[in-house]
Amino acid sequence: MFNTIPFSLSRLPRIVFGAGRLAEVPRLAREFGGRALLVTGQRAFISSPFWAPFISGLHQQGITCEHEIISGEPSPGDIDEAVTRQRDNGLDVVIAIGGGSVLDAGKAIAGLLRHNESVLHYLEGVGSAVYQGPAVPFIAVPTTAGTGSEATKNAVLSVQGPDGFKKSFRHECLVPAYAVVDPELLRSCPPELIAANGMDALTQLLESYVSGQAHPFTDALALSGIRAVREGFFPAWRGDGSDADAGRAGLAYGALLSGITLAQVGLGSVHGLASPLGAFFPIPHGVVCGTLLATACEINIRALRARAPDSLTLKKYAELGALLSDTPHGDEVTACNALVTTLVAWTEQLRLPRLRDYGVSPVDFDKIVAHSRGNSMKTNPILLDDREIREIIERRW
Repeated sequence: MFNTIPFSLSRLPRIVFGAGRLAEVPRLAREFGGRALLVTGQRAFISSPFWAPFISGLHQQGITCEHEIISGEPSPGDIDEAVTRQRDNGLDVVIAIGGGSVLDAGKAIAGLLRHNESVLHYLEGVGSAVYQGPAVPFIAVPTTAGTGSEATKNAVLSVQGPDGFKKSFRHECLVPAYAVVDPELLRSCPPELIAANGMDALTQLLESYVSGQAHPFTDALALSGIRAVREGFFPAWRGDGSDADAGRAGLAYGALLSGITLAQVGLGSVHGLASPLGAFFPIPHGVVCGTLLATACEINIRALRARAPDSLTLKKYAELGALLSDTPHGDEVTACNALVTTLVAWTEQLRLPRLRDYGVSPVDFDKIVAHSRGNSMKTNPILLDDREIREIIERRW
């Protein structure tokens, strides 16, 4: 008999997925009006062969555009300045085309165009104002396969440096009206970007699968995404051969599902640590996730065996070990060990950097640990103590 815990789902965008679907964005945007704000990165999309046909498509739909360029991870100041420039332009829709930082920036700008407050007032852990909308309709078009921002309600904003932070501007009004996922846009991603973003998507899928809030609905999506990443990651990373396009489609699909699942049930210790590491040091988010994932899984498994040996999460880790190693295992311990071994092998094969490569020093460990207990750490499958969190950092330093 089917039995499950009660659950609820937060809002999702309307999803348009498939090769060539970028061409549909102008028509979708026209549903909201004829004045658009286009948010992109500095170079990748603008210099790609997709740019000219896309702009032509907007003109054919009678859409006129303003344009904002986002370089790097957006700060609250970047958002406020863009909103000030664009607030009085009568915009009907915001279209963000780029990586996770561009999508987060577009999402935040869309949320604030009809308001006069700084985004700082609405940032979790920074401001005290309660955002209630309305937001300008927003269309998200990812050109990388990592963050899943096209499917979430939060825009992550950063101030980097010794006193820096990474915080979310979060509300269901910010969920994109459309998420248009075209795997062909990944063709311009270099191997190192595929490596970091693919590991980010895998981390989100894995952490949401073992989240303390997970339920059968999200489990089904997470497993589907993990299978797609397993099959597509290395063909997409190598970028050649007849299976490269299928690999990129698998990564794009996995990243989309990772955004859906994290938005529903949260993440875990890797993302708990990614927040301070990304705030204090110039470490790309996907690199943090990729370099920490194997060790974080190992320490979570060890803590569960020691303090919650009957936890069903150990069975989930074992399932992941069999799935990612593509090998059946006779017992739970062996399968869990296979998961860690496989993730270590992927980390080495992808040549993911260590934390020291970005200026992290042992004197920083205590500060990183102290700032790691945000929302993501609260849904880790077991409460880790400071010593265990520090060990994750130390072993990838």
